[in-house]
Amino acid sequence: MQPNVYSIMRQLISHVKKLFQDGPVGEVVLLNAVDTEIPWRELNTGEEGHAIIFDYNAFVKTLMDTSRKYLARVQSRLSSEGIKVKTETIESNGLSHTITDYAQKNGIDLIVIATHGYTGMKKMMLGSIALKVLHESNVPVLLIRPEACRV
Repeated sequence: MQPNVYSIMRQLISHVKKLFQDGPVGEVVLLNAVDTEIPWRELNTGEEGHAIIFDYNAFVKTLMDTSRKYLARVQSRLSSEGIKVKTETIESNGLSHTITDYAQKNGIDLIVIATHGYTGMKKMMLGSIALKVLHESNVPVLLIRPEACRV
């Protein structure tokens, strides 16, 4: 079972808070690169010959609004602890590239990202955004493996 994205984010936030307490962190940027690829599998009704009506703009707006609301809640919690926080929600069709490109263009000093810890065939078949970020980034990357993913 794949861990809930929000539980992973909570564990990342606890690491970020520790980094902030232990060192000179000026600002934390919470970036959510939102995958806006059309969910073709979910749209397949299985009925041949029937047209599928899909409002892509509404789909993207829903994803982006959900991300912004979630990041605003996290920002509020961190800000209440004295941590300076900026949030960014970016539409993306290539998550790892979006993350590394953002970090480079915005002078980010460290990328903190969760990894599911896939191994073997699962990693080869599914890939890993975290590992792609690690390999593509010119910025140091801290990979956090959430408790729910540990064996």
